[in-house]
Amino acid sequence: MSRRGLYVIGRAATMSLVAGLLTACSGQFWVNTLTPSWGHTRHADIAYGDLARQHLDIYSPSEPAPGRPVVVFFYGGSWQEGNKDGYRFVGQALASRGITAVIPDYRLYPQVTFPGFIEDGAAAVAWTRAHIDEYGGNGKDLFLAGHSAGAHIAAMLAVAPDYLAAVDVPREDIRGLIGMAGPYDFLPIIDPTLQTIFAPESGWPRTQPINFVDASVPPTLLLHGLADETVLPKNTRHMAEKINASGGNAKTKYYPDVTHVMLIAPLAAVLRFKGDELDTVAAFVKKHATDS
Repeated sequence: MSRRGLYVIGRAATMSLVAGLLTACSGQFWVNTLTPSWGHTRHADIAYGDLARQHLDIYSPSEPAPGRPVVVFFYGGSWQEGNKDGYRFVGQALASRGITAVIPDYRLYPQVTFPGFIEDGAAAVAWTRAHIDEYGGNGKDLFLAGHSAGAHIAAMLAVAPDYLAAVDVPREDIRGLIGMAGPYDFLPIIDPTLQTIFAPESGWPRTQPINFVDASVPPTLLLHGLADETVLPKNTRHMAEKINASGGNAKTKYYPDVTHVMLIAPLAAVLRFKGDELDTVAAFVKKHATDS
């Protein structure tokens, strides 16, 4: 077979992986299967609380370098589904850039409603701050990140002061916020299930990250695909405008023709040709880390 034929077959296989990511968790399985196992160490299923979904995984870069910056990454799933095992590709991606990655599970609906998953996120951050030095990370050099519903969790922790204060994490230890296709300003809530998750309606304003923005918000990077029909790009635009108008520092990057899931897909090693999201996130962390 010619090189051209092999290239076409290889590209078709890769695009099948992309389609899998778009349609089912089986895509995550194959992406994780093809994720390099070298260059990092995975410390799995570490408890940060007493409940079944209060566990996290840590991805430490293999090269010894104490005091690395730390990204706590929250996955999405409409606050109703997802698990950390499906995001090994994210842990590997960050570790490949010299960043210690922490990926927690958290309780989901119907086990909890708002703010239960935010409180779990805060507990995971508190555990990370207290223990990540044992894994080569710097507990005072924390970045909060997430995709979709996970970006909402990360944003709420970064901008609403009460959640981290309740677990004794100083806001100044949060060096930055990274949101990928996040819902930050999504009222009114139309979906009946989401109405239940964020009930009562009288409390909806306190579920919106944009309503907590002030000048103390840490440096922020917000990414969004312009073809996203799941979480509309106006969420990122409104959030960035509010942060900057309040005296904060928010940078945005928009990706033409990129859908909701395809925004995160290029973090996978086999899909990095699809976009520069990993490089953009890594550069942001490097710029705002304490030892930069």
